[in-house]
Amino acid sequence: MATFDQSTPFMLLARIHVKQGCVDQYLELARVTDAAVQSSEPGMLHHTFDQDPEDPQMFVWSEVYSNDKAFALHVSNPPVQEYLQKHAELGDGLSIEVYGTVGEECRKLMESFGLPLKIYPSKLGYSRF
Repeated sequence: MATFDQSTPFMLLARIHVKQGCVDQYLELARVTDAAVQSSEPGMLHHTFDQDPEDPQMFVWSEVYSNDKAFALHVSNPPVQEYLQKHAELGDGLSIEVYGTVGEECRKLMESFGLPLKIYPSKLGYSRF
C-alpha cells in the first residue's frame, strides 16, 4: 500500500469564471502565466487551462504538483501572484479542488487564500511520476 503525505504528487483543479466581455484578455493572461510557470517551476508536472464546452466563460486550470513544496513555490512565484491580482479584475469566480493528500502546512497555505476549497485525500493508488 502506498503512503500519501507532503512528499507525494497531487492534482489541483482551479475552476474559473470569467466576467462577460473579458475572455480574450483572460486567455492572454493565462497564456503568459502558463509560459512563466513552465519555465520556472520544475515541480509542476502538468499545467493546462481548459475551457468548459458548454459555457465559454468557464475554465479549469488542471495542475499536477510533484509535492507540497512545488505548490508553495507556485503560489509564491511572481507571475502567479500577478495572475491572481489580474484575476480579481477579469474573473468573478474561483474555487479549488485538490485530489491527493497534502501535509498540514500545505493545507493551511491553501486555506489562507480564503477561496472555496475541497481536498479529497488519497486512500489508495499509485503514481508513476
